[in-house]
Amino acid sequence: MRKRYQAPAIASSEITSESTYLKRRELIKAAGLAALPAFAGSALAGEKDTGGLPLDYKAAVEAGPAGFYTSEPQTPMADVKDYCNFYEFGMDKGDPARNAHEMTTDPWSISVSGAVNKPGKLNLEDILSGFDLEERIYRFRCVEAWSMVVPWVGFPLSALLERFEPTNNARFIEFRTLYRRSEMPGTRSFTSIIDWPYREGLRMDEAMHPLTLMSVGMYGKTLANQNGAPIRLVVPWKYGFKSIKSIVEIKVSERQPATSWEGLNPREYGFYSNVNPEVDHPRWSQKFERRLPSTLFKPNRIPTRKFNGYEEQVAGLYEGMDLRKFY
Repeated sequence: MRKRYQAPAIASSEITSESTYLKRRELIKAAGLAALPAFAGSALAGEKDTGGLPLDYKAAVEAGPAGFYTSEPQTPMADVKDYCNFYEFGMDKGDPARNAHEMTTDPWSISVSGAVNKPGKLNLEDILSGFDLEERIYRFRCVEAWSMVVPWVGFPLSALLERFEPTNNARFIEFRTLYRRSEMPGTRSFTSIIDWPYREGLRMDEAMHPLTLMSVGMYGKTLANQNGAPIRLVVPWKYGFKSIKSIVEIKVSERQPATSWEGLNPREYGFYSNVNPEVDHPRWSQKFERRLPSTLFKPNRIPTRKFNGYEEQVAGLYEGMDLRKFY
């Protein structure tokens, strides 16, 4: 029998209305940002392309089976910010850093619906003030075989979901990215191949796993737009495309949701998308990865680890499953 996850309900009186939120923002601007706590200021200042404002957080547990930390050298922040995928802003790895400043991230809210007892909406300001932020240093691997080690700042996805009380019928979680054509040149391009908005999904036990993070920052500061500001998902044992950016909607459901890449090319991008060096991608081997920074003349090539090195923590989620079929 699947365990039901429960937590105290979030009262409707605690969910800030849009009008109150906007009025409060006017008062904050009048008072000056310097009077705000660091985490609130980061959400409201509206830095366009660098994030860069400090967050108030604590370090997660550094040792033990939780696996929140790795001792591997961290990837330089410039590589993480300048070399990434965010196809709403272009297909080239450098396009997001060039174009994502067009995206407005203030104000921002996330709606939660579906198989929950308390559907509703949370504004970013309330998310930042209502959850304990912590830093976790995760390996992060993309399907193109390049990888990074990033210090993320955020809170467990489970903490957010529990506030809305998933029902006994909750089996899957669907996420949707912001879709705003006027600010996202990649969605207007004739080379665009994705059916927008971008969608991803997890099984419920994956979503509730303690490693699964809702990130609002990295390197101790707020997320840059190209890295998924103001809030994104991080699932460290899966390929990077599962860690959906700039989330505006979460839907809890009984059935497995359709995801963008699985719909586009199911032969290459399965729903589970776990890192498995024993199964080759249809177009390349997955036995090795290229850890950034890496160049043509100084390739940083290392063996790929099953579940991206988190096998001890997550292998039990897939016990009895054929990981070549459910990839």
